[in-house]
Amino acid sequence: MQKLLHIVGARPNFMKIAPVMKAFERTGEVRQTLVHTGQHYDDELSKYFFEDLGLPRPDVDLGVGSASHAVQTARVMIALEPVLKRVRPDWVFTVGDVNSTVAAALVAAKLGIRVAHVEAGLRSGDWTMPEEINRVVTDRLSDALFTTEPSAADNLLAEGVPADRIHFVGNVMIDTLLEHQEKARALGVAVGMGLEPGDYILVTLHRPSNVDSRDRLAALLDALGQVPLLTGHPVVLPLHPRTAARIRELRLEHLLAPLHVLPPLRYLEFLGLMASAGLVLTDSGGIQEETTVLGVPCVTLRPNTERPVTITHGTNRLYDGDPAGIVDEVRSALLERREGTIPPLWDGSAASRIAGITLALETGAVPASTTGTRVSAG
Repeated sequence: MQKLLHIVGARPNFMKIAPVMKAFERTGEVRQTLVHTGQHYDDELSKYFFEDLGLPRPDVDLGVGSASHAVQTARVMIALEPVLKRVRPDWVFTVGDVNSTVAAALVAAKLGIRVAHVEAGLRSGDWTMPEEINRVVTDRLSDALFTTEPSAADNLLAEGVPADRIHFVGNVMIDTLLEHQEKARALGVAVGMGLEPGDYILVTLHRPSNVDSRDRLAALLDALGQVPLLTGHPVVLPLHPRTAARIRELRLEHLLAPLHVLPPLRYLEFLGLMASAGLVLTDSGGIQEETTVLGVPCVTLRPNTERPVTITHGTNRLYDGDPAGIVDEVRSALLERREGTIPPLWDGSAASRIAGITLALETGAVPASTTGTRVSAG
């Protein structure tokens, strides 16, 4: 049996790896090891992630914790190397674009272990984003690159990645969303908060470009506070731990008064709140994808996106203007509600395609039609 080792390190990784592990488990042809690097760790939230997503508890917890990008990446590499030497997997599966992703790819590649990157080929072209560096390096080291949208293959081919390593399989995060959305809606989180479904605006902020500068963060919070006053739509803000820390450090708590501020939410709670929102404002990559499938209008508070299909097909639009213009942007997004369409292969079967292709790679049985820019079957 093949041995697979999966790496998770931050919240989005759980939603991406869960369907992959389930798909491989259904084949009965592999042994799997789950490693949690501890890059982002909250004991209570992590417990709920395992429960909500049906994930097994990690076989290994590296416990690296928070630190600078260099220190955190180094800690993961140092702690992971003896694990890989002991387990000697046939494949290391990495997902997304966090520091744990690139650290795992580096260690595995240096040990001669094949790397599979789930969500490969996404590019923003913005080298000020640490995630962009992580994506490019991980893809360069990967032996199997599983993509979510056609633009990703174009990016990889332009960078010299051989076409036979690229597999367009769809979006594993959408696999998880489709599996759990009814359960999430049934929680009635919005109604429990006294909010009218379809009336409120959900906001997430965590990117350094939005929260590290006092002037930028203060302007954003002030603008968000104006939204309920000038439009009548309540604004709900689950606070990312990093953003909460910056607000405390910069003494901006007073700007939160007009908002419904929440602590970090469980996956199902947040999914239910997002599914019932009238509009989402975010700087997250994954939320752009989830709102596209849910049919919820989304405004991404960034100058670019590595997920262009959410704009060409989905409900997403970019806004990088003066924060003072957010009220007008909200009005425009609600008035010109984009219905969007579901991107190709975002059908809940991406993980099954990944499992089928990975097993076929052992025998050389992957048909040419599953590689490069073409649609992967299987």
